[in-house]
Amino acid sequence: MRFFVRGVCVLALLFALVGNVFAQSNQPDQGAKSDVKEAGSSTKRAAKKAGRKVKKGTRKATHKAAKKTRQGAQKVEDKTEPQ
Repeated sequence: MRFFVRGVCVLALLFALVGNVFAQSNQPDQGAKSDVKEAGSSTKRAAKKAGRKVKKGTRKATHKAAKKTRQGAQKVEDKTEPQ
C-alpha cells in the first residue's frame, strides 16, 4: 500500500511539473509572480487528484478486506455448528 501511495504522489508531482513546463512555453512572458501562481495552482490540482485516487484505492481495499473477513467468519461458523 505504501508503494502505491508513493507512486501516486510521484506521478502527481511529475504531471504537475511537466504540465507547468508546457504551460510556460506556450504563453508570453507574464512575470515571475504569475509563474509562481500557475505553479501553485498546478500543484494544488495535482495534489487534489492524487488524494482522490488514494481515497478511492483505500476504500476499495478496505471493502475487499471486509468482504474476505465476512467470508472467513462464515466459513468458521459453518465448521463449528453442531451436527
